[in-house]
Amino acid sequence: MQNTIYVINPNSNPVVTAGIESAIARLRVAGGPAIACLTLAAGPLGIQTQVDVESVVLPLIALTQSLRPSAAAFVLACFSDPGLFAVREAMRNVPGEPVGLPVLGICESAALTALTLGTRFGVIAIAQASIPRHLRTWGAMGVLDRLAGEDAIGMNVADLASGDTTLTRMIAAGRRLRDDKGADVLVMGCAGMAQFRDPLQDALKVPVVEPSQAATAMALGRVLLNWHGA
Repeated sequence: MQNTIYVINPNSNPVVTAGIESAIARLRVAGGPAIACLTLAAGPLGIQTQVDVESVVLPLIALTQSLRPSAAAFVLACFSDPGLFAVREAMRNVPGEPVGLPVLGICESAALTALTLGTRFGVIAIAQASIPRHLRTWGAMGVLDRLAGEDAIGMNVADLASGDTTLTRMIAAGRRLRDDKGADVLVMGCAGMAQFRDPLQDALKVPVVEPSQAATAMALGRVLLNWHGA
């Protein structure tokens, strides 16, 4: 029976998965599909380079194909959206099934959500090296004219759980995007930042989009409304 939304952390860091689990907990609703958070054991500890992104594509396809009999939808919970189009293709090309399963990437979903919350969105990136990858995504999506800018906090995925240091840097980056770049909505540029959404929004007084929440909410709507598509 296809009744579970699988939210997959493509890196192998269980701390990141735990943060995603906490972030999407409020989206579990009575009568709705089950939501399960999984860690891709074959992934690197953090996805921070294009090589990291490409390295998890085939393992993601294999994992999602193995889960397909019980899946209602998939969320790929890394801000680089690794394997998004490949997994979508794999979920469509199944003999005897006229439509594919919904596959949501958290980067794409976060940007689309941000566009409904403000005029110009700013992105808090984990590292400066991540920004060119993000810009390629925004260009492909056609949303560069709505992008206020990006600001990096200079950390890596493994360091994000450091608590006050991470939040302090995120508040500083968000303040620069808001005050200097004109962002009226902020997007958290890494799934590992999930635990900081509420205090960040409280500190900056603008909407803050946590990408795993955005994608899982979209997946939930797609499942409940029986929307599939590409």
